[in-house]
Amino acid sequence: QVQLVESGGGLVQAGGSLRLSCAASGRAFSDYGMGWFRQAPGKEREFVAYITWSGRSTYYADSVKGRFTVSRDNAKNTVYLQMNSLKPEDTAVYYCAATNSGGDFRVAYTYNYWGQGTQVTVSS
Repeated sequence: QVQLVESGGGLVQAGGSLRLSCAASGRAFSDYGMGWFRQAPGKEREFVAYITWSGRSTYYADSVKGRFTVSRDNAKNTVYLQMNSLKPEDTAVYYCAATNSGGDFRVAYTYNYWGQGTQVTVSS
């Protein structure tokens, strides 16, 4: 069992930055690849970013590439999402998730565990 708790969301103006954190507890954090997803009102949950268990490889949705950076600190059992140049369309609840299934990290059902989400609101 892995418990995930996100933090760092809030209200920011367009062009601003936020850093989300996801703290993990329970089973070995370094066994899991970690993803970030987001869900805006009335929309499906969508993939944002993924980082492998070692941190050596990262992947991004085209909509955030060049603006967002995912990283992890296995010693602190924490994964981060640095979000720069934020746009109003980035407004959503952001979720972190953990997977060791080896499936497609871009789809939500690949993930075993989810956090409760943190709200990010970008004003224009």
